[in-house]
This record gives sequence, C-alpha cells and structure tokens, in this order.
Amino acid sequence: MNKIISLKVKSAHIKSLRAGVPLIKKEAIVNHNDVKVEGTIIELVDEKNKFLAKGYYGKQNKGIGWVLSREQKEVIDQPFFEKKLKTALENRRSLFNANDTTAFRVFNGEGDGIGGFTIDYFDGYYLISWYSEGIYCFKDYVLKSLSNLVDYKGLYEKKRFAEKGTYIEDDDFIGGERAEFPLIVKENGINFAIYLNESAMVGVFLDQRDVRKTIRDKYSKGKRVLNTFSYTGAFSVAAALGGAIKTTSVDLANRSKSKTIEQFSVNGIDYESHDIIVEDVFNYFKYAVRTKATFDMVILDPPSFARSKKNTFSAGKDYPDLLEKAITITEKDGIIVASSNCSTFGMEKFKSFIEKAFDQTGDKYKVLEEFGLPRDFKTIKEFKEGNYLKVVFIQKIT
Repeated sequence: MNKIISLKVKSAHIKSLRAGVPLIKKEAIVNHNDVKVEGTIIELVDEKNKFLAKGYYGKQNKGIGWVLSREQKEVIDQPFFEKKLKTALENRRSLFNANDTTAFRVFNGEGDGIGGFTIDYFDGYYLISWYSEGIYCFKDYVLKSLSNLVDYKGLYEKKRFAEKGTYIEDDDFIGGERAEFPLIVKENGINFAIYLNESAMVGVFLDQRDVRKTIRDKYSKGKRVLNTFSYTGAFSVAAALGGAIKTTSVDLANRSKSKTIEQFSVNGIDYESHDIIVEDVFNYFKYAVRTKATFDMVILDPPSFARSKKNTFSAGKDYPDLLEKAITITEKDGIIVASSNCSTFGMEKFKSFIEKAFDQTGDKYKVLEEFGLPRDFKTIKEFKEGNYLKVVFIQKIT
C-alpha cells in the first residue's frame, strides 16, 4: 500500500467523527487535495495534529473514504481484514446452520467494521461487491482472509465503482469453481434462481427476506396481489406460495417477464395462472383506475430513483403520490406493503409520507407491522444512512 497521508479535520466535523461516524466526507477535510491515489491509508488529525482515526481513501457516493480504526498503532493489513471477516462470519453462524436458507449477507460494509464492500453467500458461493476503487485495492487481503476462514465452492465479484456508481461489466468470476446458472438457492424454503455472472443485480434482493416470509406466512392467503416494480417477481412468488388467488407483477424492464416466469417455475408454480406485465408502473396505475381493477394487497417497492420515457420518480419527493395511487386501487381492509430503500430519510419521515398519502385520499389506515434490515445486514447506530430499509404493512380501513 501507499505511504500514510495525514488529513486535517475541520473543527465543525470533529465531534461527529469522535462519536463514531465512519464515513469521511470531503467537506470535513481541510487538505483533501493532498491525497489522490485510491486505497491510500490516511490518518485523520485535528487542528493541533492530534490523532483522531485512520482509514483509507476511496471515493464512494458522498464520501472520500472510510474510518477503519480509532487506534493509531493499529496496522491496516491482511490480519486486520481477516479479524473483521472472522467476527462477521461467526455472527452469521445461525444462518449457515439453517436448513431452509442458503442465501444471505455475510459482511455488510461499515456495519461489520470496513466500509466500501459487502459479501453475500449463495449456497457455497461468495459474491463480493466493491463500491470504490479504494477498497478494491485491498482485494488480495479480502480474498486471502476468505480462503483462510471458509471452504467455498467459488468466488464472484461485482465492481460497482464506475462513474456515477454504475456497474463495471466484467467476467465476475475470480476463484474456485464456476457455478452452473441458474444457481438455485433457498430463502425460508422459497427457491430463487440466481445469476452471479450477469449484471450488478443477481436475481433477488436479500435485504427483503423477512418481508417476503411475512407476506407468505401472514397476508397472502386468498388474496389478489399486485406487485409493482416487481424485478424478478420475488414478492409475487412469496404471495403465491402463501395461497394468493392471483398475483400481478408489473415492471418496466423487458427481462422482468422471463425472470419472473423462471422464479415461479423453480418453485413449481404455474406462472400462466398469474399475470406478468412489462409496463411502466405509473401507466399501469392509470389503467387500473380506468378499468376499475382493485387488489387485496398492493406491494410498493420502488427504486430510490427511476426514470422512464414519460415519468421520473424520486423516493424522497414522490413517494406520497405513488402511495396515493396504490391506496386508490386497494380494497377496503386491504393491505399495502410500503417499502423504500432510500437512505436519505428514516422511518419517521417515511411514516409522514404514509400519513400524507392517506390525507390526500381521505381514507383511514392502520399500521400493522414495520420492518428494517434483517439481522445479517448489520448496521451501526453512528451511521444512520446504512440502515436504509423501511417497510410498513398498512391496512386500509375505510
């Protein structure tokens, strides 16, 4: 690695840094131009050059690096990484031992002590996602640590640190044996077809595990379910397995239809008895209103930001209007599963969106359940942005 560079923290940011905030922001550093090489080990000091923390330089989203240690003498080397990974793996022991689940997160960035990368487990295969060129410089440390700690079938990676956070296309395979795709994994007994060798998204979002189980076990029986922004139809599969009369999956991406058919098929569900529609969700809402279509359950899990030919959606601004549309086509006593993975607001703000939407329609509602990230997506209280998932089960009661 490169030599250690000292960066001076502005006085206004010292308190938060000392309180444990792990993200290093550009605006917090006096001499941020002194470091230019990604992966450089940096020491943060106050205006009197007193040590505060050490970490690495790596541009990611709103930060320029992550704090790794509050101990000046601690060395950031391969044993450092291995110690963090070992603790993370031990914390997921119950999931490794579960018979009905073979896909989950084993390392969640700053939540497990090293911001900038995650590791997911898929039935013996490990997928590493790198979110900055800086953390990618430590790739050999991570691979050696994994090799020392686990017996894996194969290793894959996703490099997600191109300009604007887009995915860098690559072969993705980095070690062990190549998987045969689709790789079928289990989640609470549900089968999912996974592709570790395709785009940045592999076929299912692991952070919604508890939500899918709840939809299947408690709310789906005998229901007509609309799943919007459905991706590969994972929520629809959960609802169908829970006894839903019919599911309707709507997503703008052309590939969503074939992917959803596949997810139904690997679970032994007749996909032809369900509707899978390639359409802009906002256009579908208009169609539903026009045809007086209603549902017993509507699932809303939009991306934080989405753009189609005619519509642009930003969760922080547009979620209440989206939810209003869902309320309109939800039956009395029906359920709305409102979800957002936007990190710029928390659960309290999200609930204000729900209240605003119901005020707009004049309907009343009851909050039935709330979910955040599952236990394998470990977070720390000092970094609220890392605890991004908000899911609320709402009943329309008028």
